[in-house]
Amino acid sequence: MRKRIIPVRNFSKYSDYSMAAERLKNNPRHRDYLEGVSQSQLEKLLIILRDHMQGFSLEHSLASFRLDPDEDLNKLDDEELARKKGQMDELFEKNRRRKNDLDFVYDLEVDFSKPTQEKCSWDDESDDGF
Repeated sequence: MRKRIIPVRNFSKYSDYSMAAERLKNNPRHRDYLEGVSQSQLEKLLIILRDHMQGFSLEHSLASFRLDPDEDLNKLDDEELARKKGQMDELFEKNRRRKNDLDFVYDLEVDFSKPTQEKCSWDDESDDGF
């Protein structure tokens, strides 16, 4: 087993991780070694590196890759939102059922139980004035 160190040149805490991953993957010196590494894996490694340069911990960087169903996506910047949407697309494709899958069921019906709705204060007010 061999270990190869590939320098990441001209990468700062303000760099675009997707462009840097693309440059690394297309570099003639590193192309043969990074052939089996996916673009998304390179991007994740560069995000962790960028976060480290910005002073964030490894736990913080790894937590940003997890999908939280309660997270408010409206509060994210465009770059972070695009990354989260890409993760959701990957998860969707992984869980997707196709017609030629063995466990495919046509017209599957699932009953989702409705949680009890909370009463809001504006529901109590009357609409007599309108």
